[in-house]
Amino acid sequence: MYNLYYFNNTKTSCNFVTTKKRKQLMKKILIINAGQNFGHSGGLFNNTITETTQKFFSQSNDVIIQTTTIENGYAAEEEVGKFAWADVIIYHTPVWWFQVPHNFKKYIDEVFTAGHNKGIYRSDGRKADNPEINYGTGGLMQGKKYMLTTTWNAPATAFTLPGEFFDQKSVDEGAFFGFHRMNAFTGMTPLKSYHFHDVEKNANIEKDMKAYQKHLEATFADCLIVLN
Repeated sequence: MYNLYYFNNTKTSCNFVTTKKRKQLMKKILIINAGQNFGHSGGLFNNTITETTQKFFSQSNDVIIQTTTIENGYAAEEEVGKFAWADVIIYHTPVWWFQVPHNFKKYIDEVFTAGHNKGIYRSDGRKADNPEINYGTGGLMQGKKYMLTTTWNAPATAFTLPGEFFDQKSVDEGAFFGFHRMNAFTGMTPLKSYHFHDVEKNANIEKDMKAYQKHLEATFADCLIVLN
């Protein structure tokens, strides 16, 4: 027999959840795997991250998961429906030349465009009588959240040490600032990102996945977990 508990971010103990409360807390998670086989990249690391995410959420009977692996193909209108359905979007992407891979960029262009007035965005938010203000407020995904993971050849120190390549700007403040603004345009708000570094020369899959698991546990501590 299973017991369902609710883990509260502000407490170390867990509280029993009634059936009514449980229904209110049900999470719908859309996982987007942007790993791509191209050049010397096989997309395998992002496949592993995606599997780790799926396994984490499969612990709970109160979490429903849908996964899109972009390289396997997709229909833009169906993806719009998934965005409209989900409570949380989780993006897993490698970083190629300081941007997302071309398949992922195409996915964004096609799906977000198809989502005009269909659940993703309505307009840029401005009004004709005062077009100088309110840009970026026309999204239709208010109340939804998203989480970004990225995989880099660059070591973490390239972002943190004085004089190193990224001028002490984090991934989220620098290279992926535009990605976060894109999601803000839809009305979504971010959960804490997770970035994997030095994955070509010094990857340690077991260690990396354990650290990522801890990030998931901390980020989604308010999710229902199934315990024996």
